[in-house]
Amino acid sequence: MTGDEIDKLSRRELELAVEKTTIFARVNPEQKMQIIQALQANGHIVGYMGDGINDAPSLRAADVSVSVNNAVDVAKDAADFILLRKNLHELVNGIIEGRKTFANTMKYLRMTLSSNFGNMFSMAGASLFLPFLPMLATQVLLNNLLYDTSQFAIPLDNVDESEVLKPHTLSIPEIKKFMWAYGLLSSIFDFTTFGLLLFIFHADQSVFQTGWFLESIMTQVFVVYIIRTRLISFKQSRPSTILIISTLLVVLAAVVIVLSPLRTIFHFGLLSLTQIAALVGVVVVYLVFAELIKNKFYGSRR
Repeated sequence: MTGDEIDKLSRRELELAVEKTTIFARVNPEQKMQIIQALQANGHIVGYMGDGINDAPSLRAADVSVSVNNAVDVAKDAADFILLRKNLHELVNGIIEGRKTFANTMKYLRMTLSSNFGNMFSMAGASLFLPFLPMLATQVLLNNLLYDTSQFAIPLDNVDESEVLKPHTLSIPEIKKFMWAYGLLSSIFDFTTFGLLLFIFHADQSVFQTGWFLESIMTQVFVVYIIRTRLISFKQSRPSTILIISTLLVVLAAVVIVLSPLRTIFHFGLLSLTQIAALVGVVVVYLVFAELIKNKFYGSRR
């Protein structure tokens, strides 16, 4: 479509035309802006690349604007990104890295929101019937420190090919649904742990707090393997080595703290091997249900 043909179109006709046209030729700066605005009106995210004075209005109108290092100053000032090398592969690499960053950011958001929601719900619920705090303040802080440490490797995690092939957008409703689903699942297994400790093992305050601390840190840390991908964990999508190492080291640190003399600093009780084995069993069953819920949650979105 040429600029002369664009002049004959109304705004609505242009919005329809941009969906069918792949090349616009002999267009002036005003028409370039009209094309960009028509695409945006249709819900598209528009990128524009230019290096001349006449490109400045379009660079400002576009959602993402790109210029080059030898462009005029006006164009460079209007651009979001400036390519320092004469290679369009840099754009492709930038898009891929951006999508990887977005995917890993979403992993952290889903994990943190669902985990915090579940822990809050469990803490509030347990406080209604327990004669003591489900977890002391120092134990909560230690839990958060270990959990956050395990997540330092998420920015370096592998990203599924499906996350890179096409763009994804931030969906608050989807995050809310995810938070409710995994937060409630976490609380259900927290209350299962409470019942196990109270009615099967007849745990006192310190042993109860230790048991929940250990179960809580293991479920929070290991569920990253489930949440990090829409595919079947490990079988179809492998996490990065550094993520595996960081999560295992954090869980190992938690176990060492509750089994060594260090536990007295945080007022932990001594767990028996039977109690630890039972808690590990709860965590394994939790991870199985987490995988099943993920398959249900993403089944229609794959």
